[in-house]
Amino acid sequence: MKNLLKLSSVLFLAVMALSSCGKKERSATTGWQYNDAEWGGFEVVDYAGQVTGPNLVLVQGGTFTMGLTDQDVTYDWNNTPRRVTVSSFYMDETEVSNRDYREYLYWLTRLFGESYPEVFLNALPDTLVWREELAFNEPFVETYFRHPSYDLYPVVGVNWLQANDYAQWRTDRVNEMILIEKGILNPNPEQKDEDNFNTETYLAGQYQGAVRKNLEDVRTGGERPVRFEDGILLPSYRLPTEAEWEYAALGLIGNMVSEKDERISDRRQYPWNGNTVRYQKRNKYQGEQLANFKRGKGDYMGMAGKLNDAANIPAEVHKYMPNDYGLYNMAGNVNEWTMDLYRPMTSSTLRDVEQQDLNPYRGNKFKTKVLDENGKPLEKDSLGRLRYRYVEDDEVATRENYKVGQPFNFLDGDKESEAFYDYGKYTLISDKARVIKGGSWQDRAFWLSPGTRRFRDEDKAFRDVGFRCAMIRTGGPTGNDDSAGLTFKTKQSKVKRRYK
Repeated sequence: MKNLLKLSSVLFLAVMALSSCGKKERSATTGWQYNDAEWGGFEVVDYAGQVTGPNLVLVQGGTFTMGLTDQDVTYDWNNTPRRVTVSSFYMDETEVSNRDYREYLYWLTRLFGESYPEVFLNALPDTLVWREELAFNEPFVETYFRHPSYDLYPVVGVNWLQANDYAQWRTDRVNEMILIEKGILNPNPEQKDEDNFNTETYLAGQYQGAVRKNLEDVRTGGERPVRFEDGILLPSYRLPTEAEWEYAALGLIGNMVSEKDERISDRRQYPWNGNTVRYQKRNKYQGEQLANFKRGKGDYMGMAGKLNDAANIPAEVHKYMPNDYGLYNMAGNVNEWTMDLYRPMTSSTLRDVEQQDLNPYRGNKFKTKVLDENGKPLEKDSLGRLRYRYVEDDEVATRENYKVGQPFNFLDGDKESEAFYDYGKYTLISDKARVIKGGSWQDRAFWLSPGTRRFRDEDKAFRDVGFRCAMIRTGGPTGNDDSAGLTFKTKQSKVKRRYK
């Protein structure tokens, strides 16, 4: 009798489970069914979270002390320590390599070479950055960017503006590949001029591509292209902010006392523990250099037979040990561009106005899409991109959260501030000055500290400055299991990166 009762209860639960599986999810506020044409067709996706794009590593955000915490030997006083919080984001595990950038140039030639050759020419790195009056660096002018021996070395001679253009192109190629891997689009390498895949124009319905099979349209029963609300396409690749870069370089997650404690065991002067630039643990790596930098005057790599960092110029992007986030060369090799406009950023810079302590960034120039009379984006331009314009101050006059359309100079260099940057007369700081971080192969160890900061003009290129890309993390800050996604296989890193 007891066995019969148990069996009947099991069968009852099984029937209930099967019947519940047939029910569609309902709105908690209206009771109407989701994803059902008979109930209006409002779609809700089963979203597992943002997946990791190619070459990216999740950097879990948090609070840290931003700024130089060691002696300021340059006496610039341009990085007063302050506590800030950085949201979770993704960052390239390596600097962008010569091979990566040549792939970009190849696609620009395919897309715009015939009609708009200036697009390709404007993207070319300046290989003359290697020239010196009193040094024989001429071989690097011809070989460093083009020769396969340097394929996996960081690209240099790329200015800040060019780096931003590369990030935009990379966003479109990655998202197009996602749609191809999902069976939505067919590969279309014959794209030309304005008829090329651009993430924004695709979402705006101004690019269709070689459609293989679109998504099901629940409302009509037909098909539709991917929408932003589907969560399939990734956010934009971009340069990291200065705060993101510094936070990622420190890698303080490796010094957490325990998973249950909000404490770190040690602060860091470099992206590793200790005050030395050599590996200290007792194993086969003990005593080896942890970064590529200039050890002393005239000493770029040590003596023959016992080279210290084994690189007289930049080294391969995967050389040396990664930090606790898995990021390579966050100290040395090449300085890296960040998004930020350079300002001294002392506590007195903003007078009595409190500095932003959540995702701090200087350089905003707010934009908005140019719309037609129906509120839709205007037709894309000749390069296949949507049209934007800068926001004017009078458009935001009634807002409470911001009052300036282009606040890159907000209370520091504008007409309302006490600071005034008379470029070329009193200072080299201008509205083109962008922050670089990390130190390089030709810098001393002081500049390897993530808290140090310098600036270079955004429209100039240098042999000791490269870049890597970042991407915002949407949703929860701790990541998600994206093992069900597709796989990017890269010969460069030999690391599998998964994405949907």
